[in-house]
Amino acid sequence: MPSPVSRRTLLTVLGGSMATPLLAFAQEAWPARAVRYVNGFPAGGATDTLSRILCQKMSELSGQSFVVENRAGAGGVLGADSVAKAAPDGYTVGLGGIASNVLAIGSYAKLPYDPRGDFTFIGGMWQLPNILTARRDLFSSDLKELLAAFKKEPRKYTYASAGFGTTLHLSGEMMNSMAGVEVTHIPYKGAGPALTDLLGGRVDLLFDNLPGSLPSVRAGQIKPVAVTAKARIAELPDVPTMAEVLPGYEITSWTAMIGPANMKTDLVAQINALLARALADPGLKARYADLGATPWPVSPTEIKAFRDSEEARLLPVLKAAGIKPE
Repeated sequence: MPSPVSRRTLLTVLGGSMATPLLAFAQEAWPARAVRYVNGFPAGGATDTLSRILCQKMSELSGQSFVVENRAGAGGVLGADSVAKAAPDGYTVGLGGIASNVLAIGSYAKLPYDPRGDFTFIGGMWQLPNILTARRDLFSSDLKELLAAFKKEPRKYTYASAGFGTTLHLSGEMMNSMAGVEVTHIPYKGAGPALTDLLGGRVDLLFDNLPGSLPSVRAGQIKPVAVTAKARIAELPDVPTMAEVLPGYEITSWTAMIGPANMKTDLVAQINALLARALADPGLKARYADLGATPWPVSPTEIKAFRDSEEARLLPVLKAAGIKPE
């Protein structure tokens, strides 16, 4: 009867033939260390708040930190560029979506990345409407009255946004185009600074993602005028839609988790699965609902197809609204 083979003997005989696959398998576990999440907008705005809630939940579920890095500027372009130029190893992901992956195509004559091909689209994160608000001492918060005043005195009034080429900029230019008015656009490096100036009375109006302005609306610090969604929203049921005065007006912000191009399929699947678990968490869903955001857990294939359809739908809208590549 052959003598039993000891564990040490077996390892000696097999040598590197077993060690290498075992090491490779260990290296494939994700995440094995902290993950960098790049947000192309500054702290304090809606994207920052929603991103931090999501990253906190992903950290809890994975046991590894998801560290939010704010790289603000150019309507999310600087942050997206940072993601595009990172290693495709799953340890740099970030916020992509309608601004940096669609509207930037029609807003910037030259981009540092290809919005279509320089990214891996990992999955959807959230959708939310935008809101038009007015400084507290503006003469009215009725959209019809405001548009009538804007028409009488072109370029007298101003509206702020989170930056050139964002959905918030597009929201304002759609209003100008559809209503035949001229309200001057004041772009900021993020919604937080724009809201600060609205609160200070330095601008007349602000187009913002709903979560960014909702606390100030509830506190009576600014006046809600209208939301950009197709229907009124539960958080502000008495606030009309833009479409109630301007038929056909509708725009919704959406975000996707993106990574650099050429990420491995199995790695993308792991990240998407963790993202879906986080978005399904009851606590996260409740916090998002309180801010007016809807979790949007869609697959990599679905988010890529949706991006393509949004480009086809919105680039003509940009052109019609008078937004030209700069």
